[in-house]
Amino acid sequence: MILKDFLPNPSLQAFVRCYRIVHMRFDSNDPPPFKPYTPRPEQCLAFYPHDRERVDFTAQHKSAANVSVALVGQALSVTNRFIHGHFMVVQILFQPGGLYRLTGMPSCEINDAYIEADFVFPKEVHMVNEAFFFAKTYQEIVQIADGFMERLVRKSVKESHPIDQVCQWMLSNPTVSLDNLAKKSFLSSKQFERKFQERTGVNPKTFSRLVRFDKAFREKNQNPHRDWQTIAFDCNYYDYQHLVRDYKDFTGLKPTDFHQLESHAPERRFGLAEHYYETQLG
Repeated sequence: MILKDFLPNPSLQAFVRCYRIVHMRFDSNDPPPFKPYTPRPEQCLAFYPHDRERVDFTAQHKSAANVSVALVGQALSVTNRFIHGHFMVVQILFQPGGLYRLTGMPSCEINDAYIEADFVFPKEVHMVNEAFFFAKTYQEIVQIADGFMERLVRKSVKESHPIDQVCQWMLSNPTVSLDNLAKKSFLSSKQFERKFQERTGVNPKTFSRLVRFDKAFREKNQNPHRDWQTIAFDCNYYDYQHLVRDYKDFTGLKPTDFHQLESHAPERRFGLAEHYYETQLG
């Protein structure tokens, strides 16, 4: 059983933040509760070499299921993930702008999307998924993912732009002045916002809110006994009420209510979540 992030080959790190492997087995007579999956600043490819998951989009009242390799766009609301049996997902988490550089497709076109990956990527994704199925170790899975991404990067259709580095920098610095970030990108404010949305799926303000909210969510999961006021200040919120607003906007619930729901997530059955939040990369 594993829930762990792995770094890609250094030559790929302009495109890939990390590979995330989740691997769990469940008794068919005792399926786990669903996992409420928060919006977070990420787009990814998700490979399911064994049993697959069902994804319910709570805000759109729609579902997707039985997808062997999924392209997952920027989420703006909670999705409920239902898993069972022999479950493994190998996620390739892209750097901000990485997916755009690989495909040339404006990222805003796949916000809140969970679609068959071969609509966008080569049919090779299914061969890669099969290779994951036969892999003997997690390190072998990482090597297969590196090889696949190296082939994609060689065929990338868009050049890098200073805005890509700015987007990546914002993952650790979400509260910096957007006007200053535009200057760092050598763009006017309007150009900056347009290109930012094209490359990440959302405007800079929303991206900044997602980064800060995700930091607070992870901080609470890693330190469940810390009080919310302290977490709000540590994550650069003006006060607790601003944190509550983001939780309501992104999850529909107050922080305490959402974390009570999330406390039953499948990975907690195996004690994997606690270790993950101490070692996460992406």
